Amino acid sequence: MSTLRYQLLPNRTPESADVIVLPLPHEQTVSYKPGTRNGPEAILDASAQLEYYEEDGGWSPFLHMGISVLPAMEKQLYEVAEDYHRRVTQGTATLPAQALLLALGGEHSLTPSLVAGRMPEPGTVVCLDAHADLRPRFEGSEHSHACPMHHVRAAGHRVILIGVRSLMDREAERVREDDGIECHADRDLRRPGAWEALIERLGRLEGPVWLSVDMDAFDPALVSGVGTPQPGGLDWYRVVEVVEAVIGNPSIDLRGCDIVELIPEPSCVSEMTAAKLSQRMISCWGRHAGYPERPAIGSQSEVDYE
Repeated sequence: MSTLRYQLLPNRTPESADVIVLPLPHEQTVSYKPGTRNGPEAILDASAQLEYYEEDGGWSPFLHMGISVLPAMEKQLYEVAEDYHRRVTQGTATLPAQALLLALGGEHSLTPSLVAGRMPEPGTVVCLDAHADLRPRFEGSEHSHACPMHHVRAAGHRVILIGVRSLMDREAERVREDDGIECHADRDLRRPGAWEALIERLGRLEGPVWLSVDMDAFDPALVSGVGTPQPGGLDWYRVVEVVEAVIGNPSIDLRGCDIVELIPEPSCVSEMTAAKLSQRMISCWGRHAGYPERPAIGSQSEVDYE
């Protein structure tokens, strides 16, 4: 994988990086539209087309922060899903804790393994998703893309679902019965005051936190490149508000974040949205960590303006 990614700055080693990007092109349990294995590469390619300047933050994060883009963690020949997910957990657990970990999927089944590696103690997983993903098994697999929040909850973490607009009756029953699961349905969030209350709630999170963004949380009119699109959904600025509330809050103990279920499509809009989202995540984390005040490690003269 090329090191000339993320604004064309030289790649750092994980030990010296401020941000570690982990591509996970894992696709094994697709149940509708295939292509999530190509998501990480497409996001990285699109990131090179972003401007250095992050307009809402008012700074150029990639000129002040060192990025380490790790080699893609591919599924090995004949490797079963359980072993692959174990490798993901073991690998993420050994990465430097002080850096922001941003994982790029791949299917949503990756999230529990990432959380297990970075958040061994009980915490909160904030998940933007069109689906509840609370099934213990789906189509014969415990490692299905329909199961990640079940496994996260089973590991003792609190789950906050945002943007849900598709779930099974048993999942709805579980949400009602389990105080450790909050489900903020997409339509409910459109009621007066509901969105503002949610953002305030996110700002009060305690303990370790992980943020997971399934790209089908977006309105499919904005992001069509997903495996199981659903009508309705979040717009760009609502997703940004969640990112700002969780990643941009210095009082929150953020352990990492992921962007999953992106499928490249001909217009490149979906992958560009995911790349821009990754930039926004990095910018929010860098701002509250004080990076804008640090000397630049790159120069905008590296950019061809003509």
